[in-house]
Amino acid sequence: MQFLLFNIGFGELGFVVLMVIMFFGSKQIPAIARELGKGIRMVKNATEDIKHSINDSALNDDDLDEDNSAKDSLTDAVKEGKKAIEEITGTIKRKL
Repeated sequence: MQFLLFNIGFGELGFVVLMVIMFFGSKQIPAIARELGKGIRMVKNATEDIKHSINDSALNDDDLDEDNSAKDSLTDAVKEGKKAIEEITGTIKRKL
């Protein structure tokens, strides 16, 4: 049986798991998984914020000419997403 997303079988998956255990050690894997989960959650929240900002700005298209608040909120959402990604990569870089 193969995973459709990555097109790898159980043998390859087992090999990857074995290499991860050998490289990081069994005690560090839960901490790494926890940090990875936090990072994925932060990226997901940032993308949801960006989607909501885009939808709100599309609904208030008439206000764009008079007020730049929608543009500012979209810019802030993009900055938050960038910050979240930098935090994730920072923790991953520190772990390696």
